[in-house]
Amino acid sequence: MAPEVNLAQLRALVAVADTGGFGAAADELGISQSAVSHAVAALERTLGAPVLRRGAPCRPTPLGEQVLPHARTAVASAAAVRTIATRHCGGLTGTVRLAAPTTVCQALLPGLLRDWKAAHPQVTVRVFEGEDIELTTWLEAGTVDAAVLVDAGPLPPGAVALGADSMHALLRRDHPLAGRPTVHVGELEDDDFLLSEGGCERHIREAYRRAGTRFTPRHRIRDLNTLIGMVHAGVGVSVMPALAVTMLPPECVLVPIRPAVHRTLTLTGPTGRPWSPAVGGLLAGVRAGLLPTVAAPA
Repeated sequence: MAPEVNLAQLRALVAVADTGGFGAAADELGISQSAVSHAVAALERTLGAPVLRRGAPCRPTPLGEQVLPHARTAVASAAAVRTIATRHCGGLTGTVRLAAPTTVCQALLPGLLRDWKAAHPQVTVRVFEGEDIELTTWLEAGTVDAAVLVDAGPLPPGAVALGADSMHALLRRDHPLAGRPTVHVGELEDDDFLLSEGGCERHIREAYRRAGTRFTPRHRIRDLNTLIGMVHAGVGVSVMPALAVTMLPPECVLVPIRPAVHRTLTLTGPTGRPWSPAVGGLLAGVRAGLLPTVAAPA
């Protein structure tokens, strides 16, 4: 009888694909690197072709890309069965892979992670930081189990609104506009504008569109810490979400902009497949008020 694909092989494939290497996958799974290598090799022998391109990082082959979604489903289903059994016996357990934008990871998640750990000590939450536009893709592809989405469209039942986050001008504390209660985006034209290329760009462009003001960024910066450092050094000014306040040095301030532009933050599981019991349990706690929801800084 020909050998069959087993769950350990699929779990190894998913771990290597997600972490980019056999060593990192071994750490993730809590087994030896040799065991991961043997599991993937056995899977490839069974399928008759490679599923991973070895390298730094490891990437799925075309066959691996086709197999991976089914492997994720199998691994998630097995985890759900274990979680259901544990929950039936009186507890919530499992691992939840949670994706969120940088500012949310900095400002909102620490409190949620602390409260989740206190309420559900057997649940492990692993955080994946990404750009706004990446998160929905990760969620629906099964790369993560839950995500904090920005300005999401139709959402599944059980999604939790975390609040609204307004856009603010980022200025040095000694900037002439830093003491204002608000700043019109047109008033920023005298300075070089540093544009964050993440999910904030569409909100910034919307503010300038509504103001009828020409938008001409001088620099395009991907990393928020780099952008903050450049404003701190006096290179220019920028606009970013209020949640970024936790990332600022004392010499920088955030001032609300006019016209006001907001983004909504929603914690949710996927729309295309059932949520794991662990995801459902964590979000149910937030929704029921057992854990505090969080709001953006004023």
